Amino acid sequence: MTSPRFDRTHTDDLMEFVAVSPSPYHAAANVAARLDAAGFLRLAETAAWDDGVGGRYVLRGGAIVAWFVPEGAEATRGFRILGAHTDSPTLRVKPNPDTGAAGWRQIAVELYGGTLLNSWLDRDLGLSGRIVLRDGSEHLVFVDRPLLRVPQLAIHLDRQVNEAGLQLDKQQHMTPIWGLGKVDEGALIRFVAEEVGVDAAQVAGWDLMVHDVQRPAYLGRDGELLASARLDNLLSVHAGLAALLAAAHDGVPHIPVFGAFDHEETGSESTTGAAGPLLETVLTRIVSSRGGSLDERARAFADSFHLSSDVGHAVHPNYVGRHEPGHHPVPNGGPILKVNTNQRYATDARGRAVWAAACERAGVPWQTFVGINSMGCGTTIGPITAARLGIETVDVGVACLSMHSSRELCGAEDPHLLASAAAAFLES
Repeated sequence: MTSPRFDRTHTDDLMEFVAVSPSPYHAAANVAARLDAAGFLRLAETAAWDDGVGGRYVLRGGAIVAWFVPEGAEATRGFRILGAHTDSPTLRVKPNPDTGAAGWRQIAVELYGGTLLNSWLDRDLGLSGRIVLRDGSEHLVFVDRPLLRVPQLAIHLDRQVNEAGLQLDKQQHMTPIWGLGKVDEGALIRFVAEEVGVDAAQVAGWDLMVHDVQRPAYLGRDGELLASARLDNLLSVHAGLAALLAAAHDGVPHIPVFGAFDHEETGSESTTGAAGPLLETVLTRIVSSRGGSLDERARAFADSFHLSSDVGHAVHPNYVGRHEPGHHPVPNGGPILKVNTNQRYATDARGRAVWAAACERAGVPWQTFVGINSMGCGTTIGPITAARLGIETVDVGVACLSMHSSRELCGAEDPHLLASAAAAFLES
């Protein structure tokens, strides 16, 4: 049964945030809308920035960076940064999308990130992302109803599938169907344009992807688990935003910063990824807008700390042998500290101490994850940000099952526990 401390308010709000954020562009836009409601001001990257106190943010595609400058903050004031990512593994629409075979109309897709292929089979899929018109304007696309499906081959036509295992060819077997008839060149973009309410002839480009239309839900006898798409990593995006809003007050000793970046699942190397210059540029401009020099920027960075938040692995009851015996994170046991001595995670002893102190201040329990020696682990934006900025970093997150599936699972309490610890970190 869920513990007495569990307040569903945060998790209910996370579920709604995930449901309306099917793509990185929607996630960043929804963060921006919530920042607007909290009184934060959007800054144009092409404009001069003022040195005023209060909340500010910049929005670029599927990435957003927001911060709060407290009263009296000098140019050397350090930062407390929480970083997350907005993208998730999925199927993305190819430049020439209309295809088909044997009387079926299909949509050509490209695999994005480390997709768990079988999890996309026989699911009702919607379409989301953005289109760009010839005048440069961008429009979000959100077709949140059953539109596409990747059908699995019936067992009668693959009698050994349960014994030999499901074998999926990434090119041949992952193409969704969306109707019957001959291939109709341009049909998808005409459909999308009609959904958005624009002239199809004006559509010059698109970044479109599929999403599972099933809404997030509580799971289990006592509802102690959360089943949802895109927990990796909208759970951390939502927690980071909540933490920033909690830390946005004049008593905070550092400048709290929240960054949600795109393309983590493919290496972060883009103009909106953590390996790009976006965060460094924003932090530099925050310093320089208050008259800071290059030397003062270096001093501010030296007094800064970065919390990289991404999901991690809970111990799997059916595959216990795939987990390090001394480290078995469980759902609702609190957020996890992620450690890898080969720097797949950036945590070191100092980071552990900073994280432990934040959790203690928040009254939040926490766990440790480390991978088994015979198997490599994933990585995050933590080492990337640490290497690019030279800012000390610790990697944390929430333990989950089915990572990179179209639908993942975590403890229903853990998102709020993570947000509480993250707020304590930003306020430290």
